[in-house]
Amino acid sequence: MNSPRQAAAYIRLVNAIGARLEHLGFAKPELRAEQLLDHAQTRTGLHDWGDGSFRPGLEQLTAALQSQARLTQVGRITAYWNLLDHLCVRLRLIHYRAQRPEVADQRIKRPLFILGLPRTGTTILHELIAQDPAFRSPASWKVARPVPPPTARYYHNDKRIGSVDRLLGVLEKLSPGFQAIHAVGATLPQECVYMLASSFISEQFGYMYNVPDYRDWALDQDMTAAYAWHAQFLQHLQVDCARERWVLKTPAHLASLKVLLAQYPDADVVWTHRRPLDAIASFSSLACTLRRGFSNDIDPLAIGAYEFGHFSAMVQRGMADREALDSGQFIDVSFQSICADPMTVISAIYNRIGMALAHDTQLRMRDYLRRRPRHLYGEHHYSADEFGLTGALEQQLYGEYLRRFSGYLHA
Repeated sequence: MNSPRQAAAYIRLVNAIGARLEHLGFAKPELRAEQLLDHAQTRTGLHDWGDGSFRPGLEQLTAALQSQARLTQVGRITAYWNLLDHLCVRLRLIHYRAQRPEVADQRIKRPLFILGLPRTGTTILHELIAQDPAFRSPASWKVARPVPPPTARYYHNDKRIGSVDRLLGVLEKLSPGFQAIHAVGATLPQECVYMLASSFISEQFGYMYNVPDYRDWALDQDMTAAYAWHAQFLQHLQVDCARERWVLKTPAHLASLKVLLAQYPDADVVWTHRRPLDAIASFSSLACTLRRGFSNDIDPLAIGAYEFGHFSAMVQRGMADREALDSGQFIDVSFQSICADPMTVISAIYNRIGMALAHDTQLRMRDYLRRRPRHLYGEHHYSADEFGLTGALEQQLYGEYLRRFSGYLHA
């Protein structure tokens, strides 16, 4: 399976065999919570799951995967191993923490969170600030294979980097074109949704699979235990690699600002802004492209309608939470300004959080921009029309947001 054509042929063959078996009543592997829990315990030899707060999410997710996701055979296999991997990570982190008391002694000082609607410039800000040696970021290889914790000595050449890069390379084979929309790589900073995935209340699963029931359920949950798990994950990652502070990001933090800042009361928050019509059209394109790797039943209009409503609910919660929080912790940034001059935006962020932007750090960031231009893997083409999104619906769902942040939403 060396060429994209061979990979596609192999995927079609596996899916055809899986469809036939499913028609005969043999859907394997089974996406059931208890089976996954047993397999994870057997695979790791560990049995301590912690406080058990993850179980309702696992049950809701597996139910939605079975009833809604319309998975192909490759999709079913991928989902099974995806969930199993997060369960194994949870067991191993809890076990490691019990062996090393100094992990629990770690302090998470003044983390910088980047959030906003998806496709609003959060990723490039995250990647650029991660170039600063004063910051630490959760690179993909660290969160995918966190045991043992990364060390300063092998920070850039750990043997796990290659294996995670190969694993991520499979994603482009399953979902051709995804890399042009959202670059992935073992050493690139990863979103917080990946760490939250082992708490099993995470938008990570909603990006990959069509599971609206699970996402609706997750949006109504108390995220206190999930963010406590997030903090434990960060403690683990930093125990053997000292840096001044974390830079972290995910759009999903919008829905849980009160809980986020209860867990990290000294955090600074960058909120990126872009017209929702454009942002959600772009995200709907991403979701369609990614989910095509796991399902043959992709409906762009249904995806657009759901994502427009889902992220409207997130934005409304974010605005309501922000009203009750310290407004001095928030830094508003426009997508347009990020695209036009990201270094000026970063300089303003550093000024607001009271950090010096060293000359060497600026050079690192500018070099990163040269090495990773916006369309490095191809241009991303999409339109609001193909997802049934309109300006009238935008006004209906996002009217308050459009009014409150009008100064940051110029086309």
